[in-house]
Amino acid sequence: MQDIKKNFWLEKFDCFSITGKDARKFLNGITTGNILDSENKVIKTCWLTPNGVLRSLIEIIFLERNLEVIILAGDTNEIINYFNQIIFPVDDVFLSEPFLINRIQEIDESSSWRTYQPIFFKTEDKEFEIYKNKLNLLNPNDLKLWKINQAIPSLGMEINGKNNPLELGLQDLIDFNKGCYLGQETMSKIKNVSSLKQEIRNWKSLESNLNLDVEDKNLYINSAKDISVGKITSFFISDSQIKGLAMIKRKYLEEGNYFFSEIFGKIVINKSVGSIFL
Repeated sequence: MQDIKKNFWLEKFDCFSITGKDARKFLNGITTGNILDSENKVIKTCWLTPNGVLRSLIEIIFLERNLEVIILAGDTNEIINYFNQIIFPVDDVFLSEPFLINRIQEIDESSSWRTYQPIFFKTEDKEFEIYKNKLNLLNPNDLKLWKINQAIPSLGMEINGKNNPLELGLQDLIDFNKGCYLGQETMSKIKNVSSLKQEIRNWKSLESNLNLDVEDKNLYINSAKDISVGKITSFFISDSQIKGLAMIKRKYLEEGNYFFSEIFGKIVINKSVGSIFL
């Protein structure tokens, strides 16, 4: 049997360190994950507004003497400024200046991006170049398409000041049993009444002719544009296909449905293997 070479995702992300005996407690009160009781070396979590809107998708590395916060999607300066503003004088918490970190993770098409644990290299690590040269790394275009297939949200697109993490398929990054954190009341309310109004989907255009001059990002039930079913949040055009992400109103969700975009024509939507909803 032919050996199928594994694929890897390599990308640089902003990172900063948090030190001090109150570091875990501090992050636990801000993010959606359970930082205090986690036994994992790396966890993924969210930073929300008080109203439960997703501000940032982050990853936390638990080291012996500090925590490192990886900004997978979000405004690094906004995060650091906010964190600094809410550190009380009595808190034993210190934030470093941001720096870049190289993140490497095995990936495949059938598993969620949360399945495989990443590894990290700082810029000055001598082993980094040696290690990465042994791997089959996705090129930038293939990586963009893979991220769309995984429904990984991006700042300014899916992270737009409107969408909450439950609508974005990030339910597994929310701990509904831990203590208070920013946005907890909204998350609990949505979970208790199952009141999601929309869900993220990836989509693929079935057309060859595009109308990129049109600004209408709505998706419609048909070409007559009788009923709006959602809105396109991002897209990527490659040599062979046009794909993107969209927020679809829940009452119109049936996997495999065909919808219409004035920009991209007839499209088909699918749920990502990376999305987990209520």
